[in-house]
Amino acid sequence: MEYGQFCPVAKATEILGEKWTLLIIRELLMGGTRFSELQRGLSLISPTILTKRLGTLEDRGLVIRKKIPGQRGYEYFPTESCKELLPVVRSLGDWGMRWARKNLSPSDYDVELLMLYLKRSVQPDKLPGKQTVIHFKFTDIQEMSRWWIVADEAEIDICTNDPGKDVDVFFTTNVKTMADIWMGDTTYRKMIASGAMLVTGPNALTRDIGSWLAGSDFADLPPAREI
Repeated sequence: MEYGQFCPVAKATEILGEKWTLLIIRELLMGGTRFSELQRGLSLISPTILTKRLGTLEDRGLVIRKKIPGQRGYEYFPTESCKELLPVVRSLGDWGMRWARKNLSPSDYDVELLMLYLKRSVQPDKLPGKQTVIHFKFTDIQEMSRWWIVADEAEIDICTNDPGKDVDVFFTTNVKTMADIWMGDTTYRKMIASGAMLVTGPNALTRDIGSWLAGSDFADLPPAREI
């Protein structure tokens, strides 16, 4: 896609303007490296399109592809030019929080994306002990309704199959409620009080969930109607 203009906005858009490209960059900047992880963050993208977009970004110098040592497949890493897009992506997110939230539809509440973000939001250094297991049960969906996050000092894993470990905290709610809390549209306290969410576990973990499960970077931004 070429616009035939010397304007730098036009030239940048020739690289970034294709469908999915900015969201792929978002996932790379948030730490996604493997093809399967990028797919989870972009659940509606086809493998063919993801492969094509990653190839284009590599050709344009925004992505470096490296073979996974001792394994089949590759990992993808942002280059310096890609990293310089972080404030652009943040600014676009700021704008979206202020002006585009009214366009949310029920189909936008993607449980896979939500759980990927929750995994990235866990702060193991704020959790007691060597390992914490968190279980989520979503009452409004049938497929993939149960998720586990296993957080320890070395890594954080996420799965839809019972890892066979003792659970420390149980969340029972619907996808929209959990997403709205993470996005800062409401709070754990309000949703628990209303009955929209049930949280069980030791008081040390459930009293202040936000201290170890961070919200979105955009959570403090009010929508346009409140400005």
